[in-house]
Amino acid sequence: MPETAIGLFPDVGGGWFLSRCPGALGVYLALTGEVIGGADAVDARLADLVIPSGELPALWERLARDGASAVPVPHRVEGSDLAAHRSRIDRIFGLPSVREIVAALEREDDEWSARVAATLRKRSPLMLHVVLEQLRRARAMSLADDLRLERDLVHRCFHLRSGAAGETVEGIRALAIDKDHAPRWNPARIEDVTPEMVAPFFQSAWTPETHPLRDLK
Repeated sequence: MPETAIGLFPDVGGGWFLSRCPGALGVYLALTGEVIGGADAVDARLADLVIPSGELPALWERLARDGASAVPVPHRVEGSDLAAHRSRIDRIFGLPSVREIVAALEREDDEWSARVAATLRKRSPLMLHVVLEQLRRARAMSLADDLRLERDLVHRCFHLRSGAAGETVEGIRALAIDKDHAPRWNPARIEDVTPEMVAPFFQSAWTPETHPLRDLK
């Protein structure tokens, strides 16, 4: 989910399920936007098992014939990069702020930490802070409340700043319109983001009675 690369956040329930990944895996995935494979998804409890695509037609036939009894038994899947770095992910991405996470990565003396730190330095500094706060709030929310929060956030992404001044519009410009892959984030540095910049994202534009998702249970 590369949302922070375009000045956005994990939506459509992303905050809810990422906040429930074991340890700090959800924070790691949300901030970096790393694309993961099947073994990583199982390790992060985002999937129960991995099935080669060539075996799917036969599985569908068994499911149609035998129902739930045809579902394979979940088992440990080897080859997870997340599992290989799990202790470091939990230690570093469990830190209380984005600034501390990046500083800890940059103090490490290994290729993996350097690569992850460089990735975070390319993401929207403001949205990294917003996403970390999003996941922390989502941990105590129902799915319905999380979806209402994400509706609030997406509204703020496009309306807190007008037009091209918004992080999301700038991220989309750099990736999909001009394709220069050089977004001009504002603020430009992780260290320059303040709590006062983050707080408005979590102020709903609606009252509970007028919220577009008010009837969601």
